[in-house]
Amino acid sequence: MLGGAKGQNAWEPVRRFNAAKESLGDLHADVAEMILAASADIALVLDRDGVILDLTFGQEDHVIVGADEWPGLLFTDIVSVDTQPKVEALLDEAESVEKPSRWRQVNHPLPGGDEAPVQYIVVPLGRDGRKVAIGRDLRNLASLQQQLIQAQQAMERDYSRFRSAETRYRLLFQMSSEAVLVINARTREVTEANAAAGAALGADPKKLVGQRFPQGFDPAGEAAVGELLESVRTAGGTDEVSARLSSGEKSFLISASMFSQDTTPFYLVRLRIVGAEGGEAIMPVARSRVLDVVEKSPDGFVITDGKGYIEVANRAFLSMVQLVSEQQILGQSLERWIAKPGVGLNALLANLRQTGTVRLFNTTLQGEYDEATEVEISAVEVKGEDKPCYGFMIRNIGRRFASGSVVPGDLRNSVKYMTELVGRVSLKEIVSETTDVIERLCIEAALELTGDNRASAAEMLGLSRQSLYVKMRRYGVGESESNIRN
Repeated sequence: MLGGAKGQNAWEPVRRFNAAKESLGDLHADVAEMILAASADIALVLDRDGVILDLTFGQEDHVIVGADEWPGLLFTDIVSVDTQPKVEALLDEAESVEKPSRWRQVNHPLPGGDEAPVQYIVVPLGRDGRKVAIGRDLRNLASLQQQLIQAQQAMERDYSRFRSAETRYRLLFQMSSEAVLVINARTREVTEANAAAGAALGADPKKLVGQRFPQGFDPAGEAAVGELLESVRTAGGTDEVSARLSSGEKSFLISASMFSQDTTPFYLVRLRIVGAEGGEAIMPVARSRVLDVVEKSPDGFVITDGKGYIEVANRAFLSMVQLVSEQQILGQSLERWIAKPGVGLNALLANLRQTGTVRLFNTTLQGEYDEATEVEISAVEVKGEDKPCYGFMIRNIGRRFASGSVVPGDLRNSVKYMTELVGRVSLKEIVSETTDVIERLCIEAALELTGDNRASAAEMLGLSRQSLYVKMRRYGVGESESNIRN
């Protein structure tokens, strides 16, 4: 036990033997060795100068690598440099008071740079200045401490990630434009409400917390929401339900899902405003699915105002015109992507105004990067209270036609080809294309009649030989012939 001035460096047992000499008698050296081995992990016998005379280890787990070379070395030589002063203090205390020193921890260097921590107390033997250093191996304790530190650090990292995730969740929850409520499934009380929910329900989000849900809706709405929550609790999911505020100002489509936190079930309730004072009726679920189908349709779909300026477009149309964002086309005229502006769209809008619908109108869409797509357009006019709008269903039919302006060899196919150009190109271009078809057919017929004699064919057609050669090269006629007659 540590005492006053003398006890500062001295050690005293909590309770002494009543009669140590009578109780223990004269201990034999072998008995003393067994006592030391049983009570100490490490025991070193030192001479007056601190040189190690002998040593023992209590168990194999406590053996320190290289300890067989310790006898004959100073106690200070087998510890790390920074703990040598502690060994000197241990020896001085045992020498000065002739009683055990206090416990001090030192480190024994190990191969590979590691160290073995051992806590020692030095006990004087009372003869020839010999002492016994009794040590407690702290390696297992150090390992446990290291594991505890690593566990604490891991907990701190996990806690930091949890706090960061919770902060992001709350930020997103509050910044979301969608009205969201978190409801305790047992009490049906609101536990959280974001700003959008407060704005939608016309109340401070903080005041919504603690209120029972649903309340503030008309009787039919409260009944529908109650059935929704019960269905989510028992079946795990259901379709949206509609509910109107008791004031009649707003209507909502309400959906819910369920989750658990700390064994407590909660509802995550979303409220989507679909009507306002004097506003539109709530859209049925089946009708809303039609919009999803249109958005995901492989055919392009566009809605424009009465002048042809785009208000809505689906992803398929964006792909046709080589754009990625709907914002890039909103407010733009559909005419911008018609290959022949001033012809296709104007004719299409004129027919729409007269008949209300147009079917299978053939034209070409020109993409932002000059990729042309043969399309077939069906359109409808929808008359509104203030102004009409037009809906266009645009189908890619490029695979139905041969690319380019290759003219078919058969006359009936040529005529069909020309008629398919109506509405896709101007009349002037159709006439020019028709002239080219007739010239080629006449040249091929003349060459066939003259046995491929080009001089005779030119005379038959009333052309010079040079003019015939120019037209043949233009239309690619006779280029594969191996025998040419002049």
